[in-house]
Formats: sequence, structure tokens, C-alpha cells
Amino acid sequence: MIFGNDDVAGEVTRGARALVVCPDIRGQRSGQDPEARLEEARGLAMAIGIVVAESYILPVRTLRPNTLFGEGQVQRMATDCELHEAELVIVDGALSPIQQRNLEDKLKRKVIDRTGLILEIFGERAATAEGRLQVELAHLDYQQSRLVRSWTHLERQRGGFGFLGGPGETQIEADRRMIRARMGKLRRELEQVRKTRELHRKRRGRAPWPVIALVGYTNAGKSTLFNRVTGAEVMAEDLLFATLDPTMRAISMPGVEKAILSDTVGFISDLPTQLVAAFRATLEEVTAADIILHVRDMANPDSAMQKAQVMRVLADLGVTAEDEGEGSIPIIEVWNKVDLLDEERREELAEQARATPDVVVISALTGEGIDALFAQLGERLTKGARLHHFAIPAGEGGHIAWLYAHGDVVADEAPGDGETREIAVRLSEKDLGRFAAMRH
Repeated sequence: MIFGNDDVAGEVTRGARALVVCPDIRGQRSGQDPEARLEEARGLAMAIGIVVAESYILPVRTLRPNTLFGEGQVQRMATDCELHEAELVIVDGALSPIQQRNLEDKLKRKVIDRTGLILEIFGERAATAEGRLQVELAHLDYQQSRLVRSWTHLERQRGGFGFLGGPGETQIEADRRMIRARMGKLRRELEQVRKTRELHRKRRGRAPWPVIALVGYTNAGKSTLFNRVTGAEVMAEDLLFATLDPTMRAISMPGVEKAILSDTVGFISDLPTQLVAAFRATLEEVTAADIILHVRDMANPDSAMQKAQVMRVLADLGVTAEDEGEGSIPIIEVWNKVDLLDEERREELAEQARATPDVVVISALTGEGIDALFAQLGERLTKGARLHHFAIPAGEGGHIAWLYAHGDVVADEAPGDGETREIAVRLSEKDLGRFAAMRH
């Protein structure tokens, strides 16, 4: 463990038993059902390999600055830790450094809060050099106000950052200058990553292929859908944050010979502010998309809350609803996991989808509804096409083939000596721009 009470002994690793406590604070989080939030907290714990020995909701009517919880509640937690042999206590909320230390004093166990747990998951799952940079920056930002007991994470190449224990438990004095220097270096490296991504996006903007971004609440089924339509093998498990690093693959659909599909990190309620900032470079991929596919888990009772959370994050990124000015990107809602619903609920959703524009009902797992999704994507990508006339040298066969692949060619003639082809074709504004970029 990197920060916490020196008197808390033992090392907590994957497979450790934990007590998960979800504080239901009066006046907060009214948009999410406490039971659903507790289930999400359990999922977060299991995503990092922790065994949930016991879990429950604790109502908090008055915030205690020293421990968050009342004395009776802290005593209950201590008793349950003994009863269920829990080595770790996870509080699904934000704890101040003082609250964390005092709880460890009273419970004689390691205590981590929601932010620490999510950072640990991200640290373990980040697969690319960029992902590791982003997670380390977020971790250091969070750690600045905590007691630092190990700096081994700065040299370690593996994922994870030791919130749950690891090598190098020797306590050393926190060196804030070291943190600031390291954070400055990471920010410079990430700024370079951002610039590189911007260059790649500009190249894709000149390329003849539209970009489709998958977004959604964590565990909504984005990666399963990605694998279904691309044949890729992106990690897709029933785990929160199974995907952290963006992945892109080429796909084709009616009227569109080739498009780029991008899988992104899942969103979650109360995502640590450090991670929102650190992962901005990754999420910026969404802002360059031609279409956003918002994948929703319709088998989850909190699906409406999850949708609201995703839309808030998109708004923070500057993505607005279609026809709302600059930054607007068409969004298609993909109602996923209908294979988990009973027949009555499936029919109800199908009826709602028929009456709602830009909604498709699917099961990414079974493939149900994928053809309808592709048809709607093709229709959206070619929407607003207008008739354009081009005189193209007959030798530019690649350009002529591109017009046939991406537009609706209504006339193709070779007058005179046959050295020029006069083509009338319907193209969308974006495809017109791509075609113009290709020819220059």
C-alpha cells in the first residue's frame, strides 16, 4: 500500500477479502439507486480481483469530518471485518486523507476509497505506453495529498500502482518536489501524444473514410459489439473497465465501402476528476468522429442514469446534440443486451425504438439487430447527399472507383476523345470534402 496508516499490517493483493461499504449520503447521488450503486461498487472490486466478503449500504445523515461515518457505523464495520475475515475495506465514495487514516486506525485494516480503487483498475488495465502515462499522472495527482510510503511505482513496468499492496513497503518521506517534477514530465509527454493524435485525426480527415466512435457506460457491451462487427479480439468480459486503450478497425456497410470503428474507454458515475483530465487525450478521439454510437445496457435497471452520465461526459468534451451548432455529431443509440430480457420487455423496447429516431435494438453477443444497425449507419453517413458534377481524366481510375464506392453515381459519360469522364454523383458534404482532399 502506498498511503495509509503505518500500524496497518499485512499486504493486500488480488484475491484478498474485502468489506464493501456504500455510503448513502443525504442530498447526494439522487439520480442513482443505492442498490445499483452498491452493485457497481462490487463490480469495481471484482474487476481488480478482490473477493467481496460482505457489502451493504450505510445511510449517512451527518458527514463526520474525521471518519465520514458515525461511531456506531464504524464499530459495525469493524465487527463485520472480523466476522467475514475481511483484510480490506472499500468505501464507495470520496475519503479525505484524514478520514482514510482515521478509519484505518479504528478498523486496523487497509482502507481505500472509490477513486483509489478506480485508479488501481486503470493502472492494471492500461496496455499502451500512452495509457500508462495517463494513469500515472492521475495517480500522482491523487497522491499529492496522501501519505507516501513507496516510490517503487515510478520504476515498475507492470500495471497497477500499489494501492492494494506490492513490492517495496519501506516507508520514506513524501518528496513533493519529486511528484511535481514527475507530473511536469508526464504532462509534457502527454501533450506530445495529444499533438500526435491531432495529426493522425487530420490525416484521417483527409482520408476517404468516415470515423464511427463507440461510447457508453462501462460494461455496456461496446467491446463485444466491436468484436462482433470487426472480427477483432479486443478484451470483452463482464467486467467494469475491460477496455481502457482506444482500438480502431476498418468495417464496411451499405453505401459505405470503408469506415473506421473506434472503441473507447467506458464512462462511469463519479469518475475521479484526475482521470477525466488525464484521459482527455484518449476521449478526444470521440470529438473527431463522423457518427457516435452510444451503446446502452438495456438489461441494467439504471440504464437511464447511465445514459445521463454519458451525455454529461460528451457535453464536457464539447460534443453537442445534432443541429445544435459547432461540435454537433450525429448520435445513434444502440440498445444492447436484449438477449437478457424477457419477451414482453423485448417487444416493448422494439416498439419504443420504432417510434424513436436514431435508435437500434441489438444483442452484440448473439448478433441480433446488427444488420439493422449497419443499414442505419449507412443511411446516416450518406444523409444530405447532393448532386455534384466532375470532369475526371480517364487515367484517374482510383478517383473514379472512389466515387462509385462512396457516392450514388447517376451519370458517367466519356464524350469526345474519351480522355475525360464526366460523372454526376450524389455525395454528402463530408465525402465531398474528402474527395477534394484526395485530388489535391
